[in-house]
Amino acid sequence: MTIFIGGAWPYANGSLHLGHIASLLPGDILARYYRQKGEKVLYVSGSDCNGTPIAIRAKQEGVTPKEIADRYHEEFATNFKRLGFSYDCYTRTDTTHHHQTVQRIFLELLNNGYIYKKWIEQTFCTTCDQFLPDRYVEGICPNCGQQARGDQCDYCSAILDPVDLREKKCKICGNTPDVRKTEHFYFSLQKFAEPLRQLVDQSRKTASWRENAIHLSERYIHEGLQDRAISRDLPVGIRVPVEGYEEKKIYVWIEAVSGYYSASKKWALDKGKDDSEFWSKDAVSYYVHGKDNIPFHTIIWPAILLGIHQQKLPDRIVSNEYLTLEKKKISTSRNWAVWVPDILNRYHPDSIRYFLTINAPENRDTDFSWREFIYSHNSELLGGFGNLVNRTLKFISKYFSGQVPQSSIDPAINKRIETLYVTAGNLIEGSQFKRALEEIFELIRFTNKYFDEQKPWKLINDDPAACGHAIYNCTVIISNLAQLLAPFLPFTSGQLNEMLGSEELKWNFSSSVPREIVDIKPLFERIDISEIEVEIERLNQQPAK
Repeated sequence: MTIFIGGAWPYANGSLHLGHIASLLPGDILARYYRQKGEKVLYVSGSDCNGTPIAIRAKQEGVTPKEIADRYHEEFATNFKRLGFSYDCYTRTDTTHHHQTVQRIFLELLNNGYIYKKWIEQTFCTTCDQFLPDRYVEGICPNCGQQARGDQCDYCSAILDPVDLREKKCKICGNTPDVRKTEHFYFSLQKFAEPLRQLVDQSRKTASWRENAIHLSERYIHEGLQDRAISRDLPVGIRVPVEGYEEKKIYVWIEAVSGYYSASKKWALDKGKDDSEFWSKDAVSYYVHGKDNIPFHTIIWPAILLGIHQQKLPDRIVSNEYLTLEKKKISTSRNWAVWVPDILNRYHPDSIRYFLTINAPENRDTDFSWREFIYSHNSELLGGFGNLVNRTLKFISKYFSGQVPQSSIDPAINKRIETLYVTAGNLIEGSQFKRALEEIFELIRFTNKYFDEQKPWKLINDDPAACGHAIYNCTVIISNLAQLLAPFLPFTSGQLNEMLGSEELKWNFSSSVPREIVDIKPLFERIDISEIEVEIERLNQQPAK
């Protein structure tokens, strides 16, 4: 099987917060799982370095957009690595390679008759003396009446034209912009209405997309797809490759999603490989992102792919709902967020990965609270998994001189583990990561109960053979837990594998156990619950940005 996984591209205009990680983490779980199965995997993403938010940040700080993009791209790459994200290619949209790839896509769409020119009205700020990029315009959404930016409303998910906003304001200076005529290139989205409807219908039949993606996509198609501008008057971005229009830039909404294609091509160039198998009909493609990016992955990107005669459309849309923070919406402007560089300095990356998976906003909004995070770490990771590993390996060290007693696995335990590989694997492939992790932790709870019921501390004197049998069974389970948990907790699984003397992680039942246990160390440390109040106080004292 050949697996392509595309993770959404974060804007390089500010640090990542936990909401970003919650929406992107499923991509890494998928990549690690499929690699353990021995499948061919290409997992790509990168930093969006051409977007308007970067230009806004640069103006605010009095630096160049490139300085902002460089700063946050490096920070993103570092933090993804610290969190264990295993991208095969993590790149950026301001590379020459990406620009050239997007320009080729533009020309192919143009040559295939899916791009045309049109005079339109666009917002122009007389104070700033420039046409305004869509995100530079803020106002009231004409659909729901909520505050919105010029390209999309976060409240009702409508894709907007800034001209249609009520009470428009320039984000740069705060003044009301004019509306002026300008010529732009348009993408014939309406021409793809029928194949896109078929794609969404098929996704409903197979339940291969998240429900929020199906519902929102159906709504767009039902309301009628509208042709969209594919160019904009922007100071920074990818030049339109048409003579006489070089000062216009390719609109970020088409350019950013095309990053999946350019990243795939970059990986092939860098590795001297052919990426065509990942775009064949036989491949399985996953697109991992947040709710606000749904239409770009279910409508825009498939239309672009169809327009360049690329038949590998998205198979699975993994679109999370929102993560809130202490029951309130995350807000970067109010600095109501847990920033990734900050939390990584104080907590284990697998603690973060565990909580954001077991509490994932897969089908509804979920909340990150410091109380739940710390109690979850102490009770489930430390008290459940860590305790099982520690008590078993320490028992072997103390009573068997570090030599694992040799015995046979109970048939019922053998069957339980084998079944779990199938059950958890199917759940992961179906984008149900929370349920998969819950099933694995059920095995942890079962094994802790089994340890207590067997009472090896008594059997060691009363019936040494029975004691060895019980400890052997626990060791087999732990060896398999290292594999089962590796997609979710890669650092901890790696540490456990070292203690067990294992070299490889696979996704299938292993009945072998190590002869000797070496260098036993606790997998997790207890977090003092007093840290809950410390973290809440730190959060409340963060100054607004």
